[in-house]
Amino acid sequence: MPERTITLAEHAGFCFGVRRAVDTAYSELEKASASGEKLYCLGELIHNKSVIGELEGRGLVTASSIEDIPAGSRALIRAHGEPDSTYAAAKEKGIELIDATCVFVSRIHELARETEAAGRRLVIVGDGSHPEVRGILGSSRSALGAVNSPQEAEALAAKHPDVPVTIAAQTTITRERFESCVDVFRRFCPDLEVRDTICLATRQRQDAAAKLASESELMVVIGDCGSSNSKKLYEICADRCKRVVFVENSADLDLNTIKKYNRIGVAASASAPERNIKEVIASMSEGFSKNLQNEEMNEMAAYMDEIEKSLKLPMRGEVVTGTVVQVTDSYVVVNLGCKKDGMMPKDEIANEEGKALSEMFAEGDEIQAKVVKTDDGDGNILLSNKRLQSGENWEELNGLVDSKDVINVTLVREVKGGVIATYKEVSGFIPMSQLSDHYVESAAEYIGKTLPVKVTKVDLKRNKAVFSHKAFLQEEKNKKIAEIWETLNVGDVVEGKVMRFTDYGAFVDIGGIDGLLHISEISWGKIKHPQEVLSIGQTVQVKILKMDAEKGKISLGMKQNNPEPWSVIGEQYAEGQIIEGKVVQIKDYGAFVELSPGLDGLVHISEIAHKRVGKISDELSIGQIVKAKILEIDTERRRISLSIKACIDPAAEAAAPAAEEAPAEAPAEEAAEAPAEAEAPAEEA
Repeated sequence: MPERTITLAEHAGFCFGVRRAVDTAYSELEKASASGEKLYCLGELIHNKSVIGELEGRGLVTASSIEDIPAGSRALIRAHGEPDSTYAAAKEKGIELIDATCVFVSRIHELARETEAAGRRLVIVGDGSHPEVRGILGSSRSALGAVNSPQEAEALAAKHPDVPVTIAAQTTITRERFESCVDVFRRFCPDLEVRDTICLATRQRQDAAAKLASESELMVVIGDCGSSNSKKLYEICADRCKRVVFVENSADLDLNTIKKYNRIGVAASASAPERNIKEVIASMSEGFSKNLQNEEMNEMAAYMDEIEKSLKLPMRGEVVTGTVVQVTDSYVVVNLGCKKDGMMPKDEIANEEGKALSEMFAEGDEIQAKVVKTDDGDGNILLSNKRLQSGENWEELNGLVDSKDVINVTLVREVKGGVIATYKEVSGFIPMSQLSDHYVESAAEYIGKTLPVKVTKVDLKRNKAVFSHKAFLQEEKNKKIAEIWETLNVGDVVEGKVMRFTDYGAFVDIGGIDGLLHISEISWGKIKHPQEVLSIGQTVQVKILKMDAEKGKISLGMKQNNPEPWSVIGEQYAEGQIIEGKVVQIKDYGAFVELSPGLDGLVHISEIAHKRVGKISDELSIGQIVKAKILEIDTERRRISLSIKACIDPAAEAAAPAAEEAPAEAPAEEAAEAPAEAEAPAEEA
């Protein structure tokens, strides 16, 4: 016959939040009994009928609402917590509240208030009808609500796609469900802040149950049918074990079914009392022992003793809550409510700048610590709050990966490829490429500095973290750019600084964003390179011509600050006027003279001199300044006809050396082209 085994999962039974609530209830009931007063509890203290029944048997009165509690009474706030409105209502009625809210739940209430103050909308992944979730949502008037599945998440996220959302978790939710809902919100919400608020004790309990379920033929889950964390524990086990039974106590056991299995695992919810766990295991063991020999029965009895010890003593790595009973210069003694006291030596305490232990702890203080050893050699449980803080810090960092939260780290030493930086009780690595948003040759100048960083990677198994100061700088830059984009509009004229040139234009900084000033938008006249008009560092007034937010591109113009030349030509020039201009182009049939940027006139070959001109380049050169008379301005065709000879004395020209003979006029075909060439500069501009 194969050997039968019953294995209890680690972290089974009351979590410290539930234990604290139950212990507080018993303590307050003793006070109420001594004074002859009634003690009320707003809602069920925890989700376990047997515990509630025992407490009510000792005089605890469960009230469904604050209205059901008489004015001036004393009332417990259950482990699940209450919304802010409950505290306000109690104050109005003069009700004294004894707050037994789980510390993890209290932190989420604080997060809800911070979220509202920051103008963000809170979403909780969890059961919206659960008292814990209702209480948290009641601490934020702007909360969007709760979602309990990816489908519900998609429905809610789709209604608020552009709203800044902070998403947190019910403390007992499974990690798979939380992450699946977060993934949905990431698709809809560009401004999403993820806060992993799953209780550490819940994670440990669920992970331990999952591991044991995968190794067992049968899993027995102990818990109340109304308990959220009991149901989730059952779901986790059912995903990994073919046969799972859910019981509230030993009376629910079907021993005939259980006898069919040899490897049995037992998981217990956070609201399952120790006595229920013992009774269930004892009932299963008794059923097995009926056909066992004496030797086997002795082995079973020894096994039951071990089970009882495991229930009484905290396990290694477990986070425990206790009361300080003694403080010395070297250690702190903590009562954990079990057979052994906890001993926390000075070197396992996160010290505060050389403070004495007596300044940090006092008898009667309730503290949390991590179990390092179940026996330190002197019969005590070795505790450490330094390792607890370190574990919490790692959990905190893990929750910050891919979030918008920023932490400050201190850079302590340079190593190959980067620097080591510390955050609270943990250390992380900043690669050289992530020290700044520009190239850093040596990290020496950063050592000793405190820098804001983003957490980019965390490996909880290896206790490794990677930080990035560059990501913080980039995010700040993006915020600034976003603010600038919101203030700019097409048509605005803004001041900018010329930063760099290209062959096709210049890039101008307009307050943190670079815009392109195309070469065709610099001047109404034709230029070959931007540096003909601009210089690096020059301050210019530019007009916003086009904005493409998706591509992050802005097109600028500078010539628009001056009127288009042809639109005001009548104000500056008239037929018969003598002007001075620069020769900008020479053709066989004539020369183009620039009157002003964007306005070129044609001097036909016949209007260059009184004599015959055979080759225009013999008479004129590019860049030469000449005087000419405006013969005609054709605004419809945008053509200007000029005459240089009209400004030359014929007698003076006759005295000059005769030029080689040449045709008096350009060929008919070339002459016909002249008007078209005359308007080319304006079109190109």
